[in-house]
Amino acid sequence: MMKTACWEDYSVIATGDGYKLERWGGVVLLRPDPQVIWPSFVDMDRYPGLAAKYVKKGGGGAWEKYAKMPEEWVIGYKDLKFKVRPMGFKHTGLFPEQAVNWDKMGELIRGAGREINVLNLFAYTGGATVACAAAGANVCHVDAAKNMVERAGENLRLSGLENARVRFIVDDCKKFVQREIRRGRKYDAVIMDPPSYGRGPNGEMWKLESELFPLVKLCTEVLSEDPLFFLINSYTTGLQPQVIENILALNLKGRGGRAEAYEVGLNTEEGIVLPCGCSGLWRKQG
Repeated sequence: MMKTACWEDYSVIATGDGYKLERWGGVVLLRPDPQVIWPSFVDMDRYPGLAAKYVKKGGGGAWEKYAKMPEEWVIGYKDLKFKVRPMGFKHTGLFPEQAVNWDKMGELIRGAGREINVLNLFAYTGGATVACAAAGANVCHVDAAKNMVERAGENLRLSGLENARVRFIVDDCKKFVQREIRRGRKYDAVIMDPPSYGRGPNGEMWKLESELFPLVKLCTEVLSEDPLFFLINSYTTGLQPQVIENILALNLKGRGGRAEAYEVGLNTEEGIVLPCGCSGLWRKQG
């Protein structure tokens, strides 16, 4: 089951040969995408108005600019605003396909009829944080990268939510959850978008396939007695939606809800859907 996000300020113009051509507001960028294993039917390098391309080089790459463009700019999704900037590793500071999950979480929060406390782990530049805050939730935003947490604060202010109840924490997510358990703090919802690979605070290797189940289990200890939802997003190649659904179902058994998982994607101007990982959502029933 594919869930696709619908934008006005963002679109995928064309895809092919390992790249996607995107429009971010008024700026056109060309970025690599490992899912695009089909040929291109458009000469994307010669697309009118192309501002920059991320060129793969060895194990990394770099941006090549073809036209004058701002260093950073703002795009909007409904009432939310986000700052965009070409950065290292082909990123722009926003994953637009996640809008489908922002909508789901916002709907659940608005429909809860009570105050909702959300814990957002591996929270990056705060797409989910801003969406949940806009829906009226109290949010604890946790990420190990200080510059990403600062950008999340900017996105909150850009969206007119500077008075929202959001805590920004720069910390290792697992260690933060362990401390919250000791403090006895509880949350009605948990969001996580953990990396496929990485290193912990003491240099230990992180691999999602072996760490995801125990991490979700750990996070169930900070859930309130009446949890609203638990959302996991993953870009890990080979991690099937059913795996995420099973992890949620097993860890949240007996909590009065049900789990589902789905592929996440973006509609393209070519008329096809570009797959962008998968998500799993456990939600309260009744």
